[in-house]
Formats: sequence, structure tokens, C-alpha cells
Amino acid sequence: MIRKYAKQWSWILLAVLLLGCATVGPRLEAPALSIANVEIIKGDLFEQRFRARMKVQNPNDRELRVRGITYTIELGGEDLGRGLSGGSFVVPARGEAEFDMLVTANFAGTLLKLAERARKEGSRPNELGYRMRGEVKLDSGLLRTVPFDQKGTLPLR
Repeated sequence: MIRKYAKQWSWILLAVLLLGCATVGPRLEAPALSIANVEIIKGDLFEQRFRARMKVQNPNDRELRVRGITYTIELGGEDLGRGLSGGSFVVPARGEAEFDMLVTANFAGTLLKLAERARKEGSRPNELGYRMRGEVKLDSGLLRTVPFDQKGTLPLR
């Protein structure tokens, strides 16, 4: 009788062990990203391509071996652009690193939508909200992606 259920019990035991490992694994905080420099590569009225020098800060007590980063940017609730990093790099524990990211944007389309919204609302805002969200893809470990979502405001003068 024990042999009859041994295979089923081994699968249940394996599932419990895997579940236990997943819950004890490292819990990573999302890294903070900021823009250090922006250089235009090419552009026209409908699409602009930039190389952005980004700074990433690691709040975790272990280094992050980053394979790549993807993100989207919204400005005033409108989709502005998307970006991705071109290579791997390491961010030290509780440290920071810089890397280049390619960005594809549509400033003209976004600005036209924001101007139309301001015209309809009849007011000119003093600041404009932005949101940058995406994923940091890690090279190793149980946890392979760390999502991030940052919001803020830009003053308009």
C-alpha cells in the first residue's frame, strides 16, 4: 500500500519543497532610476531616438547583476516613449552604477495631446506628472525580474 502512494507523496513533497524555497528566496527592493544625460541620435516630427545615460541606485544588501532594463515613460498621463538598455552591468550592494539606454519617443504627438487637454480644461498647469515603469532583468538567482514604478512631477515655467 505504501508503494502505491509513494509516487504521489514524492510529488507532493517536491511541490512543498519548491514552494518553501520560493517563499524564503531573496526579497528585493526596486532600484531607483534617474537620468544623468540625454543625447539625440536622430529625430523627425513623428519619432525621436535618444541615448540616455541612466543612473541606477541599488537599495538592496546584495549586488544586482543586470542583464537588461526595459521601461516606458508617461508624461501627463500620455505615453511618451519606451526604452531598453543595451548591455549587462553590475550594481554594487547599496551602491549605484550608470549605463546607456536607447529611448524611442514621440514628443510632438504627446505635446499636442497635452496642449489639447489644457485648452479643453481652460487652464495652464504649473507642473506636469510623469511615470516611469518597467523591469530590471537579472542575470542570476531565483528572482529574475524586479519591477519598478516611479512617479513624480516636472515644474512648468
